[in-house]
Amino acid sequence: MKVGVLFSGGKDSCYAAFEASKNHEISCLISVFSKNSESYMFHTANIELTKKQSEAMEIPIIIGETKGEKEKELEDLEKIIKKAQEKYNIEGIVTGAVNSNYQKSRIEKICRKLDLSCINPLWNINHLEYLKKLIENNFEIIVIGIAAYPLKEDFLGLEINQKFLERLKELNKEYEISFVGEGGEFETLVLDCPLFKKKIKIIDFEKEYSDYVGVLKIKKIKLIEK
Repeated sequence: MKVGVLFSGGKDSCYAAFEASKNHEISCLISVFSKNSESYMFHTANIELTKKQSEAMEIPIIIGETKGEKEKELEDLEKIIKKAQEKYNIEGIVTGAVNSNYQKSRIEKICRKLDLSCINPLWNINHLEYLKKLIENNFEIIVIGIAAYPLKEDFLGLEINQKFLERLKELNKEYEISFVGEGGEFETLVLDCPLFKKKIKIIDFEKEYSDYVGVLKIKKIKLIEK
């Protein structure tokens, strides 16, 4: 089946694409640039880097914009998906939904309207096992956003590896921090994975942080050979 992947550049959409690629043909990536940093539906931190990730994967990307108004942003998403459907003849949409029924149900509704299959490879996956799979499959991922006590500035830029996993276990036990950032505790960026033909190298960045909320703002990157 030819599919389009709802793509934010974070671990969930990248791993969903990786899983979907085993049984389907990924025809395009679909990214939504929201002007609302508190969007209910869309990842916003460094979202513009999806263009470079598309280049790294050698998969075309369709980009749409939304003001990020609750529910209205779904109308914008439908238009973007329909555009991808018409341009690439996709038959299905892949999502990185893990536990958010809000996101999953609304995307499924759009897919039903457009007569598209909705594929959710990560739905209700065991969070700890999922992180282990990311590490085992050589996903290079860093934390680019935080929004939870007791996460401090040093959390920004951390790579998701075994050391990170052990730290998360402690945070989960003491503060119930989600292993996958499902509650918005942290956001991620994928620099390399099995789907990438080239990997991303960060050249310049800056950190913005205050009261357990922060963003790693990436100012310059380049693609390098793997």
